[in-house]
This record gives sequence, structure tokens and C-alpha cells, in this order.
Amino acid sequence: MVPDVHSGRPLLHTGRVSVAIDSGAPANSALVDAVDFARDALVADGEVPGEHLGARAEGDYAATHYFAAQVPGYRGWQWCVVVAGAPDSAGLTVSETVLLPGDDALLAPQWVPWVDRVAPGDLGPGDMLAAPEDDPRLVSGQIDTLDVDPVDRDQVGQVAAEIGLGRKRLLSFDGRADAAQRWYDGEYGPASPMARNARHSCGTCGFYLPIAGALHGAFGVCANELAADGRAVSADYGCGAHSDVRVAGGEGSPAYDAYDDGAVEVVTIVKPADASSSAADAPAEG
Repeated sequence: MVPDVHSGRPLLHTGRVSVAIDSGAPANSALVDAVDFARDALVADGEVPGEHLGARAEGDYAATHYFAAQVPGYRGWQWCVVVAGAPDSAGLTVSETVLLPGDDALLAPQWVPWVDRVAPGDLGPGDMLAAPEDDPRLVSGQIDTLDVDPVDRDQVGQVAAEIGLGRKRLLSFDGRADAAQRWYDGEYGPASPMARNARHSCGTCGFYLPIAGALHGAFGVCANELAADGRAVSADYGCGAHSDVRVAGGEGSPAYDAYDDGAVEVVTIVKPADASSSAADAPAEG
């Protein structure tokens, strides 16, 4: 027989999935003590609940029971079964069953939107990476991007040079500034170890192809297959493969003439005996 659900004392609800905390106040004991009733609800759903971890009263007519979850891959999770009653009724019912993480549950890392998660180098062959509609690096093709070339005054902004190319969006001022700063501070900028040890800069190299547009005075593409081939380099970057580097001459040492040691004959010189020593060693006449 199911006991009356309108008696007992409540338990303190902390909002955390852990062991029930007894507040010492009167509780609805019929709901809190309905452990087997809550366990049978899980078994009826095909689950295998573990030990009973505790119960909490949820107001006057409901209580939540917690069972250890023996589910592969869900370490530290708990089954939660909400048992409810109704005023002027001795019957019990199950409101819901759910699997929730406990205090020491194994959880997945916090989800990060893809736009914040994608990093340089992640794009692979066949991948599609769309720029957001409100990407501050891009503007519509018909918008003047405020670039006035100080050398070619007949070009009013970058857009004038792009007429007829069919591109719907172009780099904005902020987009170009971000790219320029990234390239300047990167591997092919003037502060890199390679550039600091170079005698010449890319701006004076025959392999340097200046890029078009607003950044043509500061950046170009390297066309030397033995250097930074195909990469955007700063005009102030440099390496040892500059077109002005000359091949060292192979004419030998400028201080001494070369000689063929194979034509030198090595001889042994016998030192003649000392005359005074010969006289001393001679026998005396009698």
C-alpha cells in the first residue's frame, strides 16, 4: 500500500546534483522514501540504476531521487527521478527521469563557436570556410575603401582598380590593416631571425614581386624557389638569396701563389763533421 503523500518533512534544495541535504524541517516522507518506486521507473525504461545517492523534496508534492548511473562513457553522472503526488490523493506518479552530471562528472569541454575555433592551418583540401556576412575585413565592391594612392593620384581608392573584376566584396580598411600587421610581425617580416641576419632587403631584390593595391609599397611576393617562394613578404624582409648576392670567387688565396707540392723533391742533407772535433779525436805522434 502506498503511504499518504501529504506527510513528512522537506529537504533543502541546493540546485546542485549531489547528495540530498537534510534541513531539519518537516518533509513529505512518503515522496522522499519512495526509493523502490523511483528505481522501478528506471528499470521499466530499460536502465540499470546503481546505488541510491539521496533524495530531495521539491515543494510539498514532489521529490527527486538520485541513483548512480552505470552507463559507459558517463562517469560521475546520476539518474534523477522526480516522484510527484497530488493534493487529497494517496497515489504516486513519476514526472520525469533524466541523466544529469554529478559534481565529479566527466564533461565535454565548453563549446566554442566555429568562427572563434578555426585557426590558421586548419583549412584542408576540399574544406569550405565562409566569411561571416558582417565580417569587418570585407566591404561591398561598390564602396570606396578610402585608399588614395600617394604615387598614382589617378587611382581614387582601391575599388577603381577593381572595376570589372566581378568581385562582390573587397577588403575593407580594417581588413588590410590587420593583414599588413600580421605579415609585418610574422615569419617574413623585418623582425624575423632570417631578416635580422640578412645584408639586403626584399625591396631591392630582383625576385621581389610587389603586390597591387594599397599595400604594394610595403609587401610583395617572393619568386625565388630557394627562398620564401610564393609567400607574402615585407619589403623590409631579407634573406641570403637576394639577387644582389655575388658568388664567391674560386681563385685561391690572394696573399700567396698556389704551388704544386707534387713537384717538390724531398732530400736528406747529411751535416758534415766539425773540423775541431776531428782534430781532437786524431792519435798523437810519438
